Amino acid sequence: MIDKRFDSAREAVADIFDGATIMIGGFGEAGSPIELIHALIDQGAKSLTVVSNNSGTGLVGLAALLRAERVSKIVCSFPKTAGSTVFPDLYRAGKIELELVPQGTLAERIRAGGAGIVAFYTPTAVGTPLAQGKESRVFGEREHVLEHGIRADFTLIKGHTADTHGNVLYHRTARNFAPMMATAATVTIVQAAEVVEAGALDPEIIVTPGIFVDRVVHVPSPALESALNEAGASYP
Repeated sequence: MIDKRFDSAREAVADIFDGATIMIGGFGEAGSPIELIHALIDQGAKSLTVVSNNSGTGLVGLAALLRAERVSKIVCSFPKTAGSTVFPDLYRAGKIELELVPQGTLAERIRAGGAGIVAFYTPTAVGTPLAQGKESRVFGEREHVLEHGIRADFTLIKGHTADTHGNVLYHRTARNFAPMMATAATVTIVQAAEVVEAGALDPEIIVTPGIFVDRVVHVPSPALESALNEAGASYP
C-alpha cells in the first residue's frame, strides 16, 4: 500500500490548477480545513469553482480565499451567515457567481457524483426561482426537478485522525460533508490532527476509507475559525 503522507499543506495543494473545481468540507467552522485553504491562497490558483456548504466568515479560511479573488463561482447553500461579509461584497460588485442549492439537494448532488449517478429528480425547489430553467417531471402526481450530480477536481477536508493509507476518522459533527466530498473528487486531500500507522485504526469505525483519499497532511494543532475571528485575524 502507498504511504499517502505529504510533508506540508503547501506540497499537498501544489498542483491545484487555475479553473479547478474544488469541494471544501465544513459546516461553518466545524470541519473547515483552514490550513489547506491558506496553503491554497499561498499557492496562487485562480478562477476556481468552490463547492461548499457556506462562504466562510471573517477574513480567514474560505472567506480569505474569496477575498483574494481566487474564486469565480461558488456553489453553496448558505452564502450569507453571521459574520459573513466578504461574499456579499464580492457578489454585489459582480465579482463572483453564485449557484444557490438547498442544503439537502447539495448533499445529494455530491453523494450522487461520488456514486456515479449523473442526475436525479427531487421535489425540492419546485415552484421557486431555483427551479427556473431546469427540466421537470411529474412522479406520483407531484412535480420534481432534475438536479445533476457534482464532481470536483480536488476535495479539501479536515479529519481528526488518519492513517498512512488515508483512512479517516472525524471529530463528531466535523464530518458533515467530508465523507461525501471525499468520494466525489479526482484528488482528495485530508488534513488531520493525528496521523497513525496503517493498522492502528479499528476498521469497524473508519468513516472515510483510504480508497477515497489521495493525500494526508499532519496538522497537529489546527486553527479554529471562531478563535481567529475573535482575535481579528486575517489571511494572509
